Amino acid sequence: MAMAFDFEKITRKEIRGLPVYSPGLGIEEVMARYGVSEVIKLASNENPLGPSPMAVEAVREAIDDVSLYPDGACTALRGRMSEKLGVPPEMFIFGNGTDEVIDFIFFAFFDPGDVAVMGDPTFSSYFLSGMLMGSALRHVPLFDHGHHIEEMLKAVAADTKAVFVGTPHNPTGTICVKDELELMLDGLPPEVLLIWDEAYCEYVDDPEYPDSLPYLERYPNLVVLRTFSKIYGLAGLRVGYGVAHPRLVEYLERVRPAFNVNRLAQVAASAALDDDEHVAKSRAVNAQGKEYLASEFARLGLEAVPTQANFILVRFDHVTEGLTEKLLERGIIVRDGASLGYPGRFRMTIGLPEQNRAVIAAIEELTG
Repeated sequence: MAMAFDFEKITRKEIRGLPVYSPGLGIEEVMARYGVSEVIKLASNENPLGPSPMAVEAVREAIDDVSLYPDGACTALRGRMSEKLGVPPEMFIFGNGTDEVIDFIFFAFFDPGDVAVMGDPTFSSYFLSGMLMGSALRHVPLFDHGHHIEEMLKAVAADTKAVFVGTPHNPTGTICVKDELELMLDGLPPEVLLIWDEAYCEYVDDPEYPDSLPYLERYPNLVVLRTFSKIYGLAGLRVGYGVAHPRLVEYLERVRPAFNVNRLAQVAASAALDDDEHVAKSRAVNAQGKEYLASEFARLGLEAVPTQANFILVRFDHVTEGLTEKLLERGIIVRDGASLGYPGRFRMTIGLPEQNRAVIAAIEELTG
């Protein structure tokens, strides 16, 4: 007979109610469950063109070195990033995806009960990382699917440690313009961090979108987050980074695990930075797909939120029910909005032209 054991008794109270992140069904699962031979996966905001060929070649050349630990300081990548962005190398913090850098922020600066202000709905890593540390979460409802900067500033109080803003915002694809960035920076107390998450920034074509990096010199409480998972097509290698004041980076480094960014991720990211052609092609394919999908969803009577990212949020509940499940039955994976705080909608990655056409054809059949 097994010994009685109270697992909850030894578990930190902060994680007892912490939900486990669910990325949704994968390609193989959909094939097995629905008996389809081909699957279009447009649920995770990945680059449909795949990685840069230069990054792939760099990984091939480095594969024989995987028996060696990676450079814990990401020295070569740090140097390349410094050259590319014109930012001193000591202002970078690297993570196993941007999600890990968000963890570092909570590990380094939040005591239990400290408040993190964020939009609602918002990117799950902000509140999951906060819950892990016992932080108090203060949600400010979105306005017209975007951040309401004035209301977010009103939510800041003496107990606030940081404000989190995604721009473009996940899951809506909306952005904050230059005036809104400056309003937030000038309105925050100097000891409150502004986490300005730009994971999808390379896709933005709105001229009002600000270049956030020059503000780092004037505002030591600003942290800019970016990633190689999106336009660079390296989601499977998990490398993200933050740019911040060197003193902030010093504290973030103290909670960073040793060797957290693997060797292949580092060489792939360094090589991807040189492939301007792949980035330009990715932007062009996305822009074309964005225009096509917006037009087609309007034609079908579906409400799509205008997007500046590589995904689009679409309302369907006024036309049909259970659309995401019906699409799965046809081998098309999109993200059900219920898991993102948007029931009755779905979020789909902007894919290749033939993928976008297949989605539209399936929806037209299902709603016609």
